[in-house]
Amino acid sequence: MGDPKFLRRRYDTPKHPWEALRMEEERKLLERYGLKNKRELWKAQSVLRGFRRQARELQALLRAGNPQARRETDALLGRLSRLGILSVGTPTLDDVLALSTEDVLRRRLEWVVFAKGLAPTPKSARQWIVHGHLSVGDHRVRRPGTLLPSAEESRLAYSPSSPLADDGHALRTALRDRLERRGGSPPAPPPAAEGEVRP
Repeated sequence: MGDPKFLRRRYDTPKHPWEALRMEEERKLLERYGLKNKRELWKAQSVLRGFRRQARELQALLRAGNPQARRETDALLGRLSRLGILSVGTPTLDDVLALSTEDVLRRRLEWVVFAKGLAPTPKSARQWIVHGHLSVGDHRVRRPGTLLPSAEESRLAYSPSSPLADDGHALRTALRDRLERRGGSPPAPPPAAEGEVRP
């Protein structure tokens, strides 16, 4: 069973530690999404790998005519749609297999905060989350790696007890000025990395 103080690792590391192409792609993703270290990237890749593995198994079960597979497929597609990883509409298991690591990274709380224009950079979004300046509804959130469901996105705001909740705060004023110089809209998601290595 194991000691609860020594939890099992929740991600897989690359099989070969020194691959120049993979390391360069990882570095670009770390910079683009403001990740703290490669462990966070590997966790996102492991989450995606789990979704894709489940989709492949369900495809095989559906071809075999398993009635339970249809219910599990609907549950998987519903979960990914609620998380905002899959686009709304009628997603299929092929859409799950076509997902990339960036689709998961874009649903991390720190990126959503940055994309909504609540922070000037992903790194500052991470810092403000860890320091307790943001909340989802009445609940203060402090984990920047949380995958935020689409329905919760509209409830994301500055925590009422945070100094940043004041509209006249110097950081808020600087952030508004920066957005106005950009055209008044939050930043668009970055383009997909060339030659991205999928898990």
